[in-house]
Amino acid sequence: MLSAYLEVVRMRFLMMLAYRVNYYSGILIYALNIGSYYFVYKAIYGEQDILGGLTLGQMTTYVAVSWMGRAFYFNNLDREIASEIRDGSVAIQFIRPYNYVFVKMMQGLGEGVFRLFLFTTPGMLFIWLLLPIQFPTDPGLWTIYFVMLFFSFLINTQLNIITGLFAFFLENNEGLMRMKRIAVDLFSGLIIPVTFFPGWFGSLLKWLPFQAITYLPSATFTGKITGSEIVSSLGIQAVWFLLLIIPIYALWVKSKTRLFVQGG
Repeated sequence: MLSAYLEVVRMRFLMMLAYRVNYYSGILIYALNIGSYYFVYKAIYGEQDILGGLTLGQMTTYVAVSWMGRAFYFNNLDREIASEIRDGSVAIQFIRPYNYVFVKMMQGLGEGVFRLFLFTTPGMLFIWLLLPIQFPTDPGLWTIYFVMLFFSFLINTQLNIITGLFAFFLENNEGLMRMKRIAVDLFSGLIIPVTFFPGWFGSLLKWLPFQAITYLPSATFTGKITGSEIVSSLGIQAVWFLLLIIPIYALWVKSKTRLFVQGG
């Protein structure tokens, strides 16, 4: 059974490889985004050495790592699931000898591996040539970062699966998917680091899964989070991964009694 799931990862990787030119152009688009944020933050810093607990060098690295990390964990599984539910093709998944939700997770992983090698890695090197990015010199920190980035993928994918499965209960969950995407980009620390939010709101975000997607791994990479805080951050990611399994399981079990087809 494991080999079957690994084949799913391989097939999604090969499918993405067929459209690799799109990702080469995407590197340029991400570079422009990161460059824009760099000059905005440079203007905001002015004469200040530290803002939001980050130096300008750390902020530059944070922005670059956050956006390039997004290239790995980002996927459109919510839209794929919603589309399969609307056209009824998900029905055949009920009788196949594998878990539909886990297959979707593996498809997302295949896409993520493709993005990691053909988007994130070359993109990061390209940005490094343009901006003053500070890479950590400790190999152990790189290992921790990649573990945390993998958790970012898991948690973001879980949120996508949850949002997609709501199509069983809503005739059109387009609004929900848009709201989820905005919430992830904004509250995860991708657009604005979590430390920039007001105290009360920053405290609220600590009780939500979003910071585990972008802020925690990126802040660890830049040195904002160190020592025992790194262990705590990994723990937070692991806890959210386990907690999000519950609504996914509940939605999937309930959805088997809710399937209706909106098209032929």
